[in-house]
Amino acid sequence: MTIRGRAVLIAGPTASGKSALALAMAQEQNGIVVNTDAMQIYDTLQVVTARPSGAEMAQVEHRLYGTVPASMRFSTGQWLTAVAEVIQQADPVRPLIFVGGTGLYFDALLNGFADVPKISAELTLQVQEEIQGLDGEQRLDLLRSEDPVAAGRLKVADPQRLIRALAVKRATGRMLSSFQDEMSASLLADFSTIDRMVLDPDRDVLRMRIALRFEAMFSNGAVDEVTALRVLELDPAVSVMKAIGVREIGDWLDGVISRDEAIKLATIATQQYAKRQRTWFRNRFSDWTRRAV
Repeated sequence: MTIRGRAVLIAGPTASGKSALALAMAQEQNGIVVNTDAMQIYDTLQVVTARPSGAEMAQVEHRLYGTVPASMRFSTGQWLTAVAEVIQQADPVRPLIFVGGTGLYFDALLNGFADVPKISAELTLQVQEEIQGLDGEQRLDLLRSEDPVAAGRLKVADPQRLIRALAVKRATGRMLSSFQDEMSASLLADFSTIDRMVLDPDRDVLRMRIALRFEAMFSNGAVDEVTALRVLELDPAVSVMKAIGVREIGDWLDGVISRDEAIKLATIATQQYAKRQRTWFRNRFSDWTRRAV
């Protein structure tokens, strides 16, 4: 087994300065920057997703940026497979700098991942409605009849976990535990040093950065990118179509809203997303080093 050196994990909300820090660290340490963001993996939206520019990517080695067609559905499991290849190909002496805003990617990277198929919102809602009139014990009885292992792991009839287990069983015919038992190992198990940090700038500073950044995006290529994306006529459910700015710019192009309204709505949506990211990192990565940038 090859014992590798250093991995650096840089998480944080959008517009917190992650990419700039990763670039500076990679230049200083001859590192490789690895994308850990679910939207920056797609090829069409460089400006809209704040992917590093071509000039920035030319300065140091960047991996997994813009490598997936916009039309493709790309799962966490697929991302881990791609990362495993990056790790295998990389010189163990060079630090790998994982940077992005997708908490689930970092969690899977460190702790492994159970590749459970995506469950439709319709089925999840159906199960939710089914258990609404049941008390805790009745809910557990229902789960015991379909997934006794999951029922045994629940100390209380937690609705979210119970709905998840029932929906998975009905969608796949397999118990949730069977997927969890196949959970992959951490890809960083062979690294001797793993530095973890969350960039956590002042809230008002972050909000201002977000507002300024989307204004700049609108003027520097975001409109062209959304236009190119629309030409592909993708299913609105495809992940890339949910990138913040796609709908807002699309509505402006269709004459539904003004340019200022598009910028305002996209800025608000980005600020709300950043708030959710901060909450996730605070709850899940509480032991990571905090760094204001």
